[in-house]
Amino acid sequence: MPAAPYIRWFGELSLADLPLVGGKNASLGEMFQQLTPLGVRVPDGFAVTAPAYRDALTAANAWPELHGLLDQLDKTDVSALARAGTRAREIVYGAAMPAAVEQQLREAWRALKAASGEGLSVAVRSSATAEDLPSASFAGQHDTYLNIQGEEMLIDAVKRCQASLFTDRAISYRTDNGFDHFKVSLSVAVMQMVRSDLASAGVMFTIDTESGHPDMVFITGAWGLGENVVQGAVDPDEFYVHKPTYIQGFRSVLRKTLGDKQVQMVYAPGRTREPVVNRPTPRADRLRYCLSDADVLVLADAAIKIEEHYSRLAGERRAMDIEWAKNGPDGELFIVQARPETAISQRKALQLEEYLLDGDGTGTVRATGRAVGAKVATGRVRLVTDARHLSAFQPGEVLVADTTTPDWEPVMKTAAAIVTNRGGRTCHAAIVARELGIPAVVGAEHASEVLRDGEMVTVSCAEGAVGKVYEGAVAFHKQVTDLTGLKRPATEIMVNLGNPELAFQVSQMPCDGVGLARMEFIINEHIKVHPMAVLHPERITDAAERARVLALSAGYADGASYFIERLAEGVGTIAAAFYPRPVIVRLSDFKSNEYAALIGGRDFEPHEENPMLGFRGAARYIHPAYAEGFALECAAMKRVREVMGLSNLKLMVPFCRRLEEARRVLAAMASHGLQRGENGLEVYVMCEIPNNVLLIDEFAELFDGFSIGSNDLTQLTLGVDRDSAIVAESFDEQDPGMLKMLKLAVEGARRNHRHSGICGQAPSDHIEVARYLVELGIDSISLTPDRVLRTMQAVHEIEVAQGRPGRAG
Repeated sequence: MPAAPYIRWFGELSLADLPLVGGKNASLGEMFQQLTPLGVRVPDGFAVTAPAYRDALTAANAWPELHGLLDQLDKTDVSALARAGTRAREIVYGAAMPAAVEQQLREAWRALKAASGEGLSVAVRSSATAEDLPSASFAGQHDTYLNIQGEEMLIDAVKRCQASLFTDRAISYRTDNGFDHFKVSLSVAVMQMVRSDLASAGVMFTIDTESGHPDMVFITGAWGLGENVVQGAVDPDEFYVHKPTYIQGFRSVLRKTLGDKQVQMVYAPGRTREPVVNRPTPRADRLRYCLSDADVLVLADAAIKIEEHYSRLAGERRAMDIEWAKNGPDGELFIVQARPETAISQRKALQLEEYLLDGDGTGTVRATGRAVGAKVATGRVRLVTDARHLSAFQPGEVLVADTTTPDWEPVMKTAAAIVTNRGGRTCHAAIVARELGIPAVVGAEHASEVLRDGEMVTVSCAEGAVGKVYEGAVAFHKQVTDLTGLKRPATEIMVNLGNPELAFQVSQMPCDGVGLARMEFIINEHIKVHPMAVLHPERITDAAERARVLALSAGYADGASYFIERLAEGVGTIAAAFYPRPVIVRLSDFKSNEYAALIGGRDFEPHEENPMLGFRGAARYIHPAYAEGFALECAAMKRVREVMGLSNLKLMVPFCRRLEEARRVLAAMASHGLQRGENGLEVYVMCEIPNNVLLIDEFAELFDGFSIGSNDLTQLTLGVDRDSAIVAESFDEQDPGMLKMLKLAVEGARRNHRHSGICGQAPSDHIEVARYLVELGIDSISLTPDRVLRTMQAVHEIEVAQGRPGRAG
């Protein structure tokens, strides 16, 4: 009688084989069969089936002792868990591999070697029969062995992989998720190694891992083998690609962030027990991205195809968690694992949960890093330098460490928050924090040095992409809004937003788009340099400032490229987050004193006694002192619309005093490739000067819409300096004169069939102003994010009283 088939090649497997070969192997086989023809590259290899594991334990009569160890185990007793896990692994590793399994394993190795060449090395990875399910990933629970060479090393690695079914973390994970230890078996994947030790590797998701935005491919990577990215040993590079526009044929990277990539994992030739080793990454490599834009787009293409395939099989949208590796010798990119994403994609969308810091949020910040999640937590610091200190950890403390490993998970489950020195948003600590629903700040360099054991801290991930660790207990509150049956008014409710880091999160709100995206925030926070200074660094008189300008643009073709690409990334991120909803971006409206505060700005700005009424807005764009800078802004906006494909971007001209000024600005924009009406481009104007209201019929001939800026319009109508505390009582958006201005503006826009909106502070601060505007029939109201839902409900009630029909939620 022939021996049972203990080996199955990837080319023979599909998802239907999960009970036989586990989730990882079934998925690799599915991709190898179905997606390789579509250009998704998957390394060849084979599975050692689950029966090989079970037959070995049966032959060794190992089941009774394993049941004795695990059936009554209290996994909350960390010491008992460790003892049981150690003994269980000894039992499995000590069980002799059946002769038929060993023979078939050796034959498969030789066949793979014959196909790939003498230098064959493989990755040996666990594949549990209950893993990679949409509700439970088993990610990181079992062991992986890399750069395995030769039959003897292979046999040993397979046995070690099988024994890792009983790591402490895996025992704990199965208990928490309701899996019977003895109904889960361990298959093993043997896959040809991709020589990413000579290139780069990492992880990607077909969803934004923090906000749950479904339209993003989010890629992280670092030099060397991918384990460092998975385990959080490095601060990786990050890349985003927008799926809808990619599918339409636009090929661009939406945004990217350079990580520190401190170490890289490489082969250690001649070593059998430790065939890989970490070494410091050369400084030159730390300062450049581990993937080219072309590489990122190849990976995004693979991710989209994988998500489409698995979603089709599932009958519903299925976000995916994918590991990739780049082969150094030929530069080819391979997919080495794909499984359903099991944290953010499982979140229910019927409730909007927001964590908000109370007060002005200006507490002392002790450490910063990358925010995971959007929550806030307070607790005492517990520094953990290695696993020996885990037993001292108390529930509700803030776990602070250099990095975390899967073995720490039983303790991590009791933490209020997690802070690590190293790691990116796809590292182990980040993944676990997401699954647990607790905030984590990863890549917070030196956090374990500056935070003291036992001190009270507040960990905030509710302020965008930057996570902060505040000193002491900072007051905060949670706001939960039930979106079930939300009534949407006929009046469009939009948001004011300038920070790209908040875009994915805010875009999940049931709003109609962005009524005002301030370009100044992006320039100030993400570019930092005066636009004329990047073009003419030689005119910067301060040598230190000149050096800073040159350093910031060092990784780009020139200063202009730096400014254009960074501005396009920031604006593009907002436009992509809300796509296809409209995003109205206001061209820069710094005052001269604010421009002077940018790096290099003092050499390009005049001194003005009253900058509020001086060299700002439209007049600046057509002045010789700034015309080159305006050309950079236009080039960036053209890139967003035409290269990124984000045609939902509309542009808005601020502080346009006169009709002739408007005509000249529009002509300048057209000369830079932004012709109003071409490719659907709409250009709005801020209605914030009394002349805009008095000449609204004439301005309507030049622009597609008006956005009322209530702050400047109030200031100029009432003659009140809005920044002066002395006359603050006279600054009143509800003054009869202001109400008449608003009426003239809204009615004038409607008379000319132009869009009317308001993006000033008035409707955010005064619901009475919002009521008045709705009664006038304004088309849209744009507010700060924290006022959107409240105002939406109030506007709906106003419209009901008017007898106007709303919209479905």
